[in-house]
Amino acid sequence: MALLPRAGRACLLLAVAVCLAYAFGRRADAAVKELRVGYYADTCPAAEEIVREAMARALAREPRSVASVMRLQFHDCFVNGCDGSVLMDATPTMPGEKEALSNINSLRSFEVVDQLKDAVEERCPGVVSCADIIVMAARDAVSLTGGPRWDVRLGREDSLTASQEDSDNIMPSPRANATALIRLFAGYNLSVIDLVALSGSHSIGEARCFSIMFRLYNQSGSGRPDPHMDPAYRAALHALCPLAVDQNVTAGMDATPVVFDNQYFKDLVHLRGFLNSDQTLFSDNPFTRVMVKRFSEDQDAFFRAFAEGMVKMGELQNPSKGEIRANCRVANGSPPPPLRNQVAPFRVLDF
Repeated sequence: MALLPRAGRACLLLAVAVCLAYAFGRRADAAVKELRVGYYADTCPAAEEIVREAMARALAREPRSVASVMRLQFHDCFVNGCDGSVLMDATPTMPGEKEALSNINSLRSFEVVDQLKDAVEERCPGVVSCADIIVMAARDAVSLTGGPRWDVRLGREDSLTASQEDSDNIMPSPRANATALIRLFAGYNLSVIDLVALSGSHSIGEARCFSIMFRLYNQSGSGRPDPHMDPAYRAALHALCPLAVDQNVTAGMDATPVVFDNQYFKDLVHLRGFLNSDQTLFSDNPFTRVMVKRFSEDQDAFFRAFAEGMVKMGELQNPSKGEIRANCRVANGSPPPPLRNQVAPFRVLDF
Protein backbone atom coordinates (compact mmCIF):
# COMPACT_ATOMS: atom_id res chain seq x y z
CA MET A 1 0.00 0.00 0.00
CA ALA A 2 2.90 2.35 0.71
CA LEU A 3 3.77 2.21 -3.01
CA LEU A 4 0.34 3.46 -4.06
CA PRO A 5 -0.25 7.17 -4.64
CA ARG A 6 -2.76 8.82 -2.31
CA ALA A 7 -5.61 8.58 -4.83
CA GLY A 8 -4.87 4.91 -5.38
CA ARG A 9 -4.95 4.19 -1.68
CA ALA A 10 -8.29 5.95 -1.34
CA CYS A 11 -9.77 3.94 -4.21
CA LEU A 12 -8.47 0.71 -2.72
CA LEU A 13 -10.01 1.54 0.65
CA LEU A 14 -13.31 2.30 -1.00
CA ALA A 15 -13.23 -0.92 -3.01
CA VAL A 16 -12.57 -3.00 0.11
CA ALA A 17 -15.44 -1.37 1.97
CA VAL A 18 -17.87 -1.79 -0.92
CA CYS A 19 -16.98 -5.44 -1.48
CA LEU A 20 -17.33 -6.26 2.20
CA ALA A 21 -20.64 -4.45 2.42
CA TYR A 22 -22.11 -6.66 -0.30
CA ALA A 23 -20.53 -9.80 1.10
CA PHE A 24 -21.89 -9.35 4.61
CA GLY A 25 -25.30 -7.85 4.02
CA ARG A 26 -26.40 -4.26 3.78
CA ARG A 27 -28.20 -4.00 7.08
CA ALA A 28 -28.31 -0.20 6.96
CA ASP A 29 -30.92 -0.49 4.17
CA ALA A 30 -33.48 -1.37 6.84
CA ALA A 31 -33.94 2.31 7.69
CA VAL A 32 -37.64 2.84 7.05
CA LYS A 33 -38.91 5.37 9.60
CA GLU A 34 -38.79 9.10 9.10
CA LEU A 35 -35.85 10.58 10.97
CA ARG A 36 -35.20 14.28 10.93
CA VAL A 37 -33.50 17.07 12.82
CA GLY A 38 -36.00 18.88 15.03
CA TYR A 39 -38.42 15.93 15.10
CA TYR A 40 -39.80 16.98 18.52
CA ALA A 41 -40.00 20.70 17.73
CA ASP A 42 -43.80 20.66 18.04
CA THR A 43 -44.45 17.78 20.44
CA CYS A 44 -41.58 18.29 22.93
CA PRO A 45 -39.49 21.31 21.94
CA ALA A 46 -37.33 21.15 25.08
CA ALA A 47 -36.40 17.45 24.65
CA GLU A 48 -32.79 17.97 23.59
CA GLU A 49 -32.20 20.64 26.24
CA ILE A 50 -33.66 18.38 28.95
CA VAL A 51 -31.38 15.50 27.97
CA ARG A 52 -28.29 17.71 27.77
CA GLU A 53 -28.91 19.24 31.20
CA ALA A 54 -29.42 15.80 32.74
CA MET A 55 -26.23 14.53 31.09
CA ALA A 56 -24.34 17.52 32.49
CA ARG A 57 -25.54 16.57 35.95
CA ALA A 58 -24.46 12.97 35.39
CA LEU A 59 -21.02 14.16 34.25
CA ALA A 60 -20.64 16.26 37.40
CA ARG A 61 -21.54 13.27 39.59
CA GLU A 62 -19.33 10.73 37.82
CA PRO A 63 -17.32 11.63 34.69
CA ARG A 64 -17.12 7.98 33.60
CA SER A 65 -20.90 7.64 33.44
CA VAL A 66 -21.36 9.73 30.30
CA ALA A 67 -18.85 7.60 28.41
CA SER A 68 -20.84 4.55 29.46
CA VAL A 69 -24.05 6.12 28.14
CA MET A 70 -22.34 6.91 24.84
CA ARG A 71 -21.35 3.27 24.53
CA LEU A 72 -25.01 2.29 24.69
CA GLN A 73 -25.61 3.76 21.23
CA PHE A 74 -23.11 1.34 19.72
CA HIS A 75 -24.54 -1.69 21.50
CA ASP A 76 -28.09 -0.65 20.70
CA CYS A 77 -27.73 0.34 17.05
CA PHE A 78 -25.59 -2.62 15.98
CA VAL A 79 -28.17 -5.13 17.25
CA ASN A 80 -31.26 -4.87 15.04
CA GLY A 81 -31.01 -1.11 14.71
CA CYS A 82 -31.33 1.83 17.10
CA ASP A 83 -34.46 0.78 18.97
CA GLY A 84 -33.63 0.94 22.68
CA SER A 85 -33.58 -2.85 22.98
CA VAL A 86 -30.30 -2.79 24.92
CA LEU A 87 -32.10 -1.00 27.76
CA MET A 88 -34.69 -3.73 28.35
CA ASP A 89 -34.46 -5.90 31.45
CA ALA A 90 -34.67 -9.65 31.01
CA THR A 91 -37.96 -11.42 31.72
CA PRO A 92 -38.73 -15.11 32.34
CA THR A 93 -39.55 -15.45 28.62
CA MET A 94 -37.06 -12.98 27.12
CA PRO A 95 -33.31 -13.07 27.79
CA GLY A 96 -32.08 -9.50 27.78
CA GLU A 97 -29.24 -8.01 25.79
CA LYS A 98 -27.73 -6.78 29.04
CA GLU A 99 -26.75 -10.38 29.76
CA ALA A 100 -25.13 -10.97 26.35
CA LEU A 101 -21.48 -12.00 26.40
CA SER A 102 -20.24 -8.59 25.28
CA ASN A 103 -22.46 -6.73 27.74
CA ILE A 104 -22.72 -8.60 31.03
CA ASN A 105 -20.54 -7.07 33.77
CA SER A 106 -19.67 -4.49 31.15
CA LEU A 107 -22.44 -2.10 30.11
CA ARG A 108 -23.37 0.34 32.84
CA SER A 109 -25.09 3.64 33.64
CA PHE A 110 -28.58 2.36 32.81
CA GLU A 111 -29.73 4.40 35.79
CA VAL A 112 -28.55 7.55 33.98
CA VAL A 113 -30.85 6.70 31.07
CA ASP A 114 -33.65 6.16 33.58
CA GLN A 115 -33.02 9.68 34.87
CA LEU A 116 -33.02 11.12 31.35
CA LYS A 117 -36.29 9.35 30.56
CA ASP A 118 -37.91 10.50 33.82
CA ALA A 119 -36.92 14.10 33.12
CA VAL A 120 -38.35 13.99 29.60
CA GLU A 121 -41.53 12.18 30.69
CA GLU A 122 -42.18 14.83 33.32
CA ARG A 123 -42.35 17.49 30.61
CA CYS A 124 -43.60 15.48 27.63
CA PRO A 125 -45.21 12.18 28.67
CA GLY A 126 -45.43 9.46 26.05
CA VAL A 127 -43.67 11.43 23.31
CA VAL A 128 -39.90 10.83 23.24
CA SER A 129 -38.56 7.33 22.63
CA CYS A 130 -35.83 5.70 24.67
CA ALA A 131 -33.98 5.00 21.42
CA ASP A 132 -33.88 8.72 20.64
CA ILE A 133 -32.78 9.51 24.18
CA ILE A 134 -29.75 7.24 23.71
CA VAL A 135 -28.79 9.04 20.50
CA MET A 136 -29.18 12.48 22.05
CA ALA A 137 -27.29 11.46 25.18
CA ALA A 138 -24.40 9.94 23.18
CA ARG A 139 -23.99 13.23 21.32
CA ASP A 140 -24.05 15.16 24.59
CA ALA A 141 -21.53 12.80 26.22
CA VAL A 142 -19.07 13.77 23.51
CA SER A 143 -19.72 17.50 23.40
CA LEU A 144 -19.78 17.91 27.18
CA THR A 145 -16.30 16.35 27.45
CA GLY A 146 -14.70 18.55 24.81
CA GLY A 147 -15.63 16.80 21.57
CA PRO A 148 -17.76 17.88 18.61
CA ARG A 149 -21.49 18.57 18.66
CA TRP A 150 -23.70 17.57 15.75
CA ASP A 151 -27.37 17.65 14.79
CA VAL A 152 -29.17 14.43 15.67
CA ARG A 153 -31.90 13.02 13.47
CA LEU A 154 -34.76 11.79 15.63
CA GLY A 155 -38.07 9.95 15.31
CA ARG A 156 -37.19 6.36 16.28
CA GLU A 157 -39.56 3.98 18.01
CA ASP A 158 -38.67 1.61 20.82
CA SER A 159 -38.64 -2.12 20.20
CA LEU A 160 -41.09 -4.44 21.90
CA THR A 161 -38.45 -7.09 22.62
CA ALA A 162 -34.71 -7.58 23.04
CA SER A 163 -32.48 -10.31 21.57
CA GLN A 164 -29.62 -11.66 23.63
CA GLU A 165 -28.84 -14.14 20.85
CA ASP A 166 -28.40 -11.43 18.23
CA SER A 167 -26.22 -9.42 20.58
CA ASP A 168 -24.04 -12.47 21.23
CA ASN A 169 -23.65 -13.07 17.50
CA ILE A 170 -22.93 -9.48 16.49
CA MET A 171 -20.97 -7.49 19.04
CA PRO A 172 -17.18 -7.83 18.70
CA SER A 173 -14.80 -8.99 21.40
CA PRO A 174 -12.01 -6.77 22.78
CA ARG A 175 -9.74 -9.39 21.16
CA ALA A 176 -11.05 -8.59 17.67
CA ASN A 177 -8.51 -7.65 15.00
CA ALA A 178 -8.78 -4.88 12.43
CA THR A 179 -9.82 -7.22 9.60
CA ALA A 180 -12.77 -8.55 11.62
CA LEU A 181 -13.79 -5.02 12.58
CA ILE A 182 -13.66 -3.84 8.96
CA ARG A 183 -15.90 -6.75 8.04
CA LEU A 184 -18.38 -5.98 10.83
CA PHE A 185 -18.65 -2.30 10.00
CA ALA A 186 -18.93 -2.92 6.27
CA GLY A 187 -21.97 -5.07 6.97
CA TYR A 188 -23.68 -1.87 8.12
CA ASN A 189 -22.42 0.21 5.21
CA LEU A 190 -19.91 1.86 7.52
CA SER A 191 -16.54 2.52 5.90
CA VAL A 192 -12.99 2.05 7.12
CA ILE A 193 -12.96 5.75 7.95
CA ASP A 194 -16.14 5.30 10.01
CA LEU A 195 -14.60 2.34 11.83
CA VAL A 196 -11.45 4.20 12.84
CA ALA A 197 -13.27 7.42 13.71
CA LEU A 198 -15.92 5.66 15.80
CA SER A 199 -13.23 3.65 17.59
CA GLY A 200 -12.12 7.07 18.82
CA SER A 201 -15.11 6.93 21.17
CA HIS A 202 -12.55 5.21 23.41
CA SER A 203 -11.11 8.67 23.95
CA ILE A 204 -13.26 8.78 27.10
CA GLY A 205 -14.00 6.09 29.63
CA GLU A 206 -12.27 3.15 31.24
CA ALA A 207 -11.79 -0.56 30.62
CA ARG A 208 -11.22 -3.59 32.84
CA CYS A 209 -8.11 -5.67 33.35
CA PHE A 210 -10.29 -8.61 32.30
CA SER A 211 -10.21 -7.30 28.73
CA ILE A 212 -6.42 -7.25 28.42
CA MET A 213 -5.12 -10.21 30.44
CA PHE A 214 -4.56 -12.23 27.27
CA ARG A 215 -2.63 -9.31 25.72
CA LEU A 216 -0.36 -9.13 28.74
CA TYR A 217 0.25 -12.83 29.31
CA ASN A 218 -0.87 -15.02 26.41
CA GLN A 219 -1.37 -13.14 23.15
CA SER A 220 -2.62 -15.55 20.45
CA GLY A 221 -1.84 -18.48 22.75
CA SER A 222 1.88 -17.69 22.65
CA GLY A 223 2.41 -17.46 26.40
CA ARG A 224 3.89 -14.03 25.72
CA PRO A 225 2.60 -10.45 25.75
CA ASP A 226 1.44 -8.64 22.65
CA PRO A 227 4.61 -7.51 20.84
CA HIS A 228 2.80 -4.36 19.65
CA MET A 229 3.06 -2.66 23.03
CA ASP A 230 5.41 0.04 24.24
CA PRO A 231 7.65 -1.56 26.93
CA ALA A 232 7.05 1.17 29.50
CA TYR A 233 3.31 1.03 28.89
CA ARG A 234 3.35 -2.76 29.19
CA ALA A 235 5.20 -2.49 32.51
CA ALA A 236 2.56 -0.08 33.79
CA LEU A 237 -0.22 -2.47 32.74
CA HIS A 238 1.59 -5.38 34.40
CA ALA A 239 1.62 -3.38 37.63
CA LEU A 240 -2.06 -2.53 37.26
CA CYS A 241 -3.16 -6.01 36.15
CA PRO A 242 -0.97 -8.76 37.65
CA LEU A 243 -2.19 -12.32 37.19
CA ALA A 244 -3.69 -12.40 40.67
CA VAL A 245 -5.51 -9.07 40.32
CA ASP A 246 -9.23 -8.46 40.63
CA GLN A 247 -9.96 -8.34 36.92
CA ASN A 248 -12.63 -5.69 37.45
CA VAL A 249 -9.92 -3.12 38.16
CA THR A 250 -10.22 -0.38 35.53
CA ALA A 251 -8.00 2.14 33.79
CA GLY A 252 -8.44 4.84 31.18
CA MET A 253 -8.21 3.77 27.56
CA ASP A 254 -6.01 6.70 26.69
CA ALA A 255 -3.91 9.22 28.58
CA THR A 256 -6.84 11.69 28.87
CA PRO A 257 -9.85 9.48 29.71
CA VAL A 258 -12.18 12.30 30.82
CA VAL A 259 -11.49 14.54 27.80
CA PHE A 260 -12.74 13.77 24.29
CA ASP A 261 -9.75 14.52 22.06
CA ASN A 262 -7.40 12.76 19.64
CA GLN A 263 -5.03 11.50 22.35
CA TYR A 264 -6.42 7.99 21.75
CA PHE A 265 -4.88 7.97 18.26
CA LYS A 266 -1.60 9.43 19.46
CA ASP A 267 -1.41 6.60 21.98
CA LEU A 268 -2.04 3.99 19.28
CA VAL A 269 0.80 5.40 17.18
CA HIS A 270 3.09 5.07 20.20
CA LEU A 271 1.87 1.49 20.86
CA ARG A 272 -0.05 2.47 23.98
CA GLY A 273 -3.50 1.22 23.04
CA PHE A 274 -5.32 -0.45 25.92
CA LEU A 275 -7.51 -2.96 24.10
CA ASN A 276 -6.33 -5.31 21.38
CA SER A 277 -9.22 -4.08 19.23
CA ASP A 278 -7.75 -0.58 19.55
CA GLN A 279 -4.06 -1.26 18.95
CA THR A 280 -4.77 -3.54 16.00
CA LEU A 281 -6.07 -0.52 14.07
CA PHE A 282 -2.53 0.83 13.90
CA SER A 283 -0.36 -2.25 14.25
CA ASP A 284 -2.03 -4.90 12.09
CA ASN A 285 -3.77 -3.37 9.09
CA PRO A 286 -2.50 -0.90 6.47
CA PHE A 287 -5.99 0.40 5.66
CA THR A 288 -6.82 1.42 9.21
CA ARG A 289 -3.24 2.53 9.99
CA VAL A 290 -3.52 5.36 7.45
CA MET A 291 -6.54 6.81 9.23
CA VAL A 292 -5.11 6.35 12.74
CA LYS A 293 -2.04 8.32 11.69
CA ARG A 294 -4.16 11.05 10.13
CA PHE A 295 -6.42 11.45 13.15
CA SER A 296 -3.42 11.48 15.49
CA GLU A 297 -2.15 14.53 13.61
CA ASP A 298 -5.44 16.31 12.89
CA GLN A 299 -8.00 16.49 15.69
CA ASP A 300 -10.44 18.52 13.59
CA ALA A 301 -10.46 15.79 10.94
CA PHE A 302 -11.19 13.22 13.64
CA PHE A 303 -14.01 15.30 15.07
CA ARG A 304 -15.64 15.71 11.66
CA ALA A 305 -15.35 12.01 10.84
CA PHE A 306 -16.61 10.98 14.27
CA ALA A 307 -19.71 13.15 14.02
CA GLU A 308 -20.43 11.82 10.52
CA GLY A 309 -19.98 8.24 11.71
CA MET A 310 -22.32 8.69 14.67
CA VAL A 311 -25.01 10.10 12.40
CA LYS A 312 -24.61 7.19 9.97
CA MET A 313 -24.72 4.63 12.77
CA GLY A 314 -27.85 6.33 14.11
CA GLU A 315 -29.57 5.65 10.78
CA LEU A 316 -29.58 1.89 11.47
CA GLN A 317 -33.16 0.99 12.28
CA ASN A 318 -35.39 -1.88 13.26
CA PRO A 319 -38.13 -2.09 10.60
CA SER A 320 -40.55 -3.82 12.98
CA LYS A 321 -43.41 -1.88 14.52
CA GLY A 322 -42.43 -0.28 17.82
CA GLU A 323 -43.77 2.02 20.51
CA ILE A 324 -42.77 4.86 22.80
CA ARG A 325 -41.95 3.08 26.04
CA ALA A 326 -43.03 4.76 29.26
CA ASN A 327 -40.20 2.93 31.05
CA CYS A 328 -37.04 2.21 29.08
CA ARG A 329 -36.56 -1.13 30.84
CA VAL A 330 -39.86 -2.78 29.86
CA ALA A 331 -42.37 -2.82 27.03
CA ASN A 332 -45.59 -0.95 27.71
CA GLY A 333 -48.14 -3.11 29.52
CA SER A 334 -45.46 -5.32 31.10
CA PRO A 335 -45.00 -5.72 34.86
CA PRO A 336 -42.73 -3.02 36.28
CA PRO A 337 -39.05 -3.91 36.67
CA PRO A 338 -37.45 -4.46 40.12
CA LEU A 339 -36.62 -1.39 42.15
CA ARG A 340 -33.69 0.31 40.44
CA ASN A 341 -31.49 0.27 43.52
CA GLN A 342 -31.75 -3.54 43.50
CA VAL A 343 -30.23 -3.84 40.04
CA ALA A 344 -26.67 -5.14 40.15
CA PRO A 345 -24.11 -2.50 39.10
CA PHE A 346 -22.52 -2.88 35.69
CA ARG A 347 -18.86 -2.19 35.05
CA VAL A 348 -17.53 -0.60 31.91
CA LEU A 349 -15.58 -2.70 29.43
CA ASP A 350 -14.86 -0.77 26.27
CA PHE A 351 -15.82 2.82 27.10
